[in-house]
Amino acid sequence: MTTVEQAEIRLSDGPRLHIRTAGQPGAPVTVVLLHGWVLDGRTWHRQVPSLAKVARVVMYDARGHGRSGGLDRRTATLDQLGDDLAEVLRVVAPTGPVVLAGHSLGGMTIMEYAHRHPADFADRVAGLFLLSTTAEGHTHTVYGLPPRVANLVRVAEMTSAQVLARLGDWRPHRVFALALRPSLRWLLFGHPCDPADLHLTTQAVVRASLGSIGGFRPSVGAQARLETLAALPSVPTAVLVGERDKLTPPACSLSITKALPGAALTICPGAGHMLMLERPDVVTSALIEVVRAVHDQHRGA
Repeated sequence: MTTVEQAEIRLSDGPRLHIRTAGQPGAPVTVVLLHGWVLDGRTWHRQVPSLAKVARVVMYDARGHGRSGGLDRRTATLDQLGDDLAEVLRVVAPTGPVVLAGHSLGGMTIMEYAHRHPADFADRVAGLFLLSTTAEGHTHTVYGLPPRVANLVRVAEMTSAQVLARLGDWRPHRVFALALRPSLRWLLFGHPCDPADLHLTTQAVVRASLGSIGGFRPSVGAQARLETLAALPSVPTAVLVGERDKLTPPACSLSITKALPGAALTICPGAGHMLMLERPDVVTSALIEVVRAVHDQHRGA
């Protein structure tokens, strides 16, 4: 059984982040797992046992998510999340090669870190794993709906986000979990869907602060980082997406792959947005391949 240790670190501007670690501290490679918007680090739980055998594993809940705190309207931005990642790496993985693995918002956080801290990125990051994410904001997002309907939904979503952003650290009451389950099932999952995965995802969503649910929406929608990706140094990279992903459809991953020559693209038939839960074996195998490639490169250096 894999032992997962839990701790907290405090960022330089005050917020505390909840950290989970597994594997041997002296492992040659550190893998940092970044979760999606309004989720938390637990979404990677099916990857951790296998990863911990070949690397040190670090997961943390982003500010305003999970067990972490410290969110206000000024800091609910991708810029801030990119800076947070830089600070987390300095604290929990100050030396040695790092593989960054990001799901959805986590992938966007990695891109923002690369954009804002290019020298640090080039020096530390030896492998990339981009899962169900985008470098183009909501350009390709139509929620699985006809484009005209999707535009109306986006307007309503942006309007409600402005309201939620003002509510700060308030969390939805857990009674909303049952009401959310059908919509989350439709929006986030393909086929099949394990009820345990839907339960975990729903619990993560209701644990996120209302400020994070609404506050991050503007910067997420406006993101544009294809040029940043194109300028990155070449490292072992895998890009995965679900065929039925309604939030970051395959077009998002195709553009990422074009910007990152040599990146391996996998489209998972029938799967939705929550690939690490829906297709755990595929995700784990692809991630371990990246880790082994990084390990081999540094062993031969």
